[in-house]
Amino acid sequence: MLRSLSTHLFLKERLHPGLLELAGRSGAHAVEIFAARQHFDYTSREHVQELASWFASNPLQCWSMHAPLYPDREMGRAGAPAVNLLHPEKSRRIDAMDEVKRALETAEHLHFKNLVLHLGERNDTWSPRAQEHALTALEHLDAFAQPLGVRLLAENILNEPTTPEHLIETFNLGHLTRIGVCLDLGHAHITVGVNEAIQTLGSRIVSVHTHDNHAVRDEHLWPGDGNIDWPATTEALKALATPPACVLEIHYTLQETPASIAEKAQATFDRLT
Repeated sequence: MLRSLSTHLFLKERLHPGLLELAGRSGAHAVEIFAARQHFDYTSREHVQELASWFASNPLQCWSMHAPLYPDREMGRAGAPAVNLLHPEKSRRIDAMDEVKRALETAEHLHFKNLVLHLGERNDTWSPRAQEHALTALEHLDAFAQPLGVRLLAENILNEPTTPEHLIETFNLGHLTRIGVCLDLGHAHITVGVNEAIQTLGSRIVSVHTHDNHAVRDEHLWPGDGNIDWPATTEALKALATPPACVLEIHYTLQETPASIAEKAQATFDRLT
């Protein structure tokens, strides 16, 4: 399993080479860049080039990018609407598509291979119309991503349209053979259960957002600090025909130091991969 660290851990900071070097010292072979403008400004040519130059001369791989959740620098706290590809209003869906494409375009320089995508927002409900919007978004963004060498990975978030069963139904309905899944273990633990999610999604799983919780709140704890059954989870993931990437997605509010990040990440990778 590829060892990758999500920069979600550094979300309050501007992403710079020093943080990427810390990821390398933490035992990661790759990173997933979280596209939040206050952290990684995907609209800034200077910021993109700064990171591209670093990756060009270092072994750490830019494995994936997490698509933006908000179009502003305050994660919606100042009133900006969320990036919602399933929103009932067409104008909102178009705005969301455009924002995702802005982040996707950075693949020309950062050369990431996967884009993790949220379909809708937390608590969105399942309906034929929601599925239609999901199909439209996936088809459109896949056509945009293909020339860039990027594969879309739909994530199971805490809503009905992205349950494992509904994701597979949507993929099959649209014959979306190129679309993969980023299985979020914490979200699965709160909803259908980790084992059921792995069994349902199977070979579609390309990446795994790895973090822990107590099956109540989306805490993004270090594995072992919640109550996910990690030995069983690791065994089930390793049994897949193609082992997915293990992407540690730890919350930025846990007040870790560079030393504790390096120590905990290395220990986690050693235990799970």
